[in-house]
Amino acid sequence: MASKLPLTETVTMALSTLRATRLRSLLTMLGIVIGNASVITLVGVGRGAQNLAEGQLNTLGANVLFVVPGNNDTRRQGINNPRTLVLSDAEAIAEQVPSVRRVAPQITLNEVVQVGANSANASVSGITPEFLPVRRFEIAQGRFFSQQDLDSARNVAVIGPDLRDKLIPTGAAIGQTLRIRDQSFEVIGITAPKGAAFGSNQDEAAYIPLSTMVSRLGGRTSFGISLTFISVEALDEASTGAAKFQITNLLRQRHRILREDDFAVRSQQDALSIVGTITGGLTLMLAAIGGVSLLVGGIGIMNIMLVSVSERTQEIGLRKALGARSGDVLLQFLVESLVLASLGGFIGSAVGLGAVAAVARFTPLPAAIELSSVAFTVGLSGGIGLFFGVVPARRAARLDPIVALRSL
Repeated sequence: MASKLPLTETVTMALSTLRATRLRSLLTMLGIVIGNASVITLVGVGRGAQNLAEGQLNTLGANVLFVVPGNNDTRRQGINNPRTLVLSDAEAIAEQVPSVRRVAPQITLNEVVQVGANSANASVSGITPEFLPVRRFEIAQGRFFSQQDLDSARNVAVIGPDLRDKLIPTGAAIGQTLRIRDQSFEVIGITAPKGAAFGSNQDEAAYIPLSTMVSRLGGRTSFGISLTFISVEALDEASTGAAKFQITNLLRQRHRILREDDFAVRSQQDALSIVGTITGGLTLMLAAIGGVSLLVGGIGIMNIMLVSVSERTQEIGLRKALGARSGDVLLQFLVESLVLASLGGFIGSAVGLGAVAAVARFTPLPAAIELSSVAFTVGLSGGIGLFFGVVPARRAARLDPIVALRSL
């Protein structure tokens, strides 16, 4: 009875066979390399998008709520700016909601802003002094609005650093005259870099007193001073739930709502949950796309191994005639498939990690990948190699040595 070959000898023979056909082996691995690199790169980019969105939301503060006009139905119907929030709503929240520390009403318009011959399209927001602490903004140069600026409706403006670079690329910005429509505003401050939020670049914006916005640029309606939204700072993170409940009840009473609300109260956690759902689905879809590439690579391995079995019929017959068992032949071909897939997985992982590092280095996207994901992908590659290597290996193991040796 033929004895079973040691595993080390079987592995050595498999590696020797792959070395003897280096070009074919490299081309066979190429599908796995591309698939593995695709999975890691796409998952890294998807994770980077999630990190970017979460980072932007975290800058808003964990205890900040946003009261926005309209509800989900009005947004689905394409009503962009329903005017259901007014300044008196913000004042009522500040006075009557005990779990709220500060309230910052805001009116935002898109306008052409000019300084001398330079101009730029930017968001112009009418705000109050409470905006600075509520939204966690800092002043890099100059000063922010005072209550006196608000009470006197002064034509003063604070601009973001990106807008400053566009309008005042050289020289001092403080004291410059900024024009919005036919109104002139004195630049009194520059905000520190803040980044984007809700799809808008906060560093490319101009901020003026709310009273100045209403009296100079508009915002007053027959129902009062219409607001774009209201930023609310709860007493602490634990108070956000109570604040949200109390604000909702207060506005329902003020607006005499019996059925659907004409406003929505959003927290950072709500936004993070929505972003997590969207980016998680995106990452899963990207991983599935890369997985298809891995599947194609596995089919390539099976195809090449089937060709190899046909070409090595005489070798297999000779080995069996000399005492090799069917299990030995089966194991050799499985090892060859596993080596091809695993080596391709390691090379693809290196390429994918390099691509993720390049994305993080040369784009604003903080792409990243966990080592556990890399290990899983390499393991998956090896599993694919084994799975698609079974059919060729079984075909080789079942060859009749007498039939195989007839072609010698």
